[in-house]
Amino acid sequence: MTLPFGALRAFEAAARLSSFSRAGDELRVTHAAISHQIRHLEEWFGRALFLREKRGVRLAPEAKSFAETLSSSLERISAEAELLKLRTRSEITVGCIPSIATRWLIPSLSDFLARHSDVTIKVVYAMAEQRLRETGCDVLITLGADTFEGVVCHQLFSRATQPVASPRYLERKGSIDHATQIATADLLHDETTAHWAQWLDKAGVPLTPTLKGPVFQDFNLLATAAIAGHGVALCPVELCRREIENGDLIVLSDIAILAQESYFLICRASPQKSISAFCTWFKSVIE
Repeated sequence: MTLPFGALRAFEAAARLSSFSRAGDELRVTHAAISHQIRHLEEWFGRALFLREKRGVRLAPEAKSFAETLSSSLERISAEAELLKLRTRSEITVGCIPSIATRWLIPSLSDFLARHSDVTIKVVYAMAEQRLRETGCDVLITLGADTFEGVVCHQLFSRATQPVASPRYLERKGSIDHATQIATADLLHDETTAHWAQWLDKAGVPLTPTLKGPVFQDFNLLATAAIAGHGVALCPVELCRREIENGDLIVLSDIAILAQESYFLICRASPQKSISAFCTWFKSVIE
């Protein structure tokens, strides 16, 4: 009689959990089904693998080494199966911060899908400075590099941030071409007033005790307000390159802050073919 491999999973769960009932719950079968599988395995070994006691079951001492070996083997098999699944699947999960997703990824995504009709893309929100292993994504597009081993970071944009405003705001307010004029304009803030305080300090403009103006929780809301003519915003000029090239926003000063920071595309060091194709494609989109 050959080894009943189908019973090994039931034995491993029962040994690890010290319970036929809990093993059944984990494997989504009945207590009786686990008991039957264990009995079948015991017949093959010609010995009891568990000690039946009034309060439950206990792994027989002679079976402990076998149970440990089986558990570690199943873990390795599971890990290898996941790797094979990653190598063969055609779905890519891309985590992307909203500011890049709305300007660069989503508008161009149909081009990638037309070139790679066998690939399915799932786009999910990512938080700024989030790391690849935290997201479960295949590709991460975010602010800041990932320092963990086994990942590759491709720099996309500098975060150099400068004051911008829409033509309609400048038509209403007049020319704004000096830091002191910017300081007295209607300032729009992204999450906090700290960035404007940093910019004004770098520009040599005396700071007021409290910076006025609306604060927007999301950068896309800030950019929309700026384009609508509500005031002057601090925007990463490379990130907003298209709005600037289209004339929706005008850069008001060469003074920049946050130039030491960058946005990155991050993936594993040895990605599957479809992920490599996506990374190559997206880098070409932003060039």
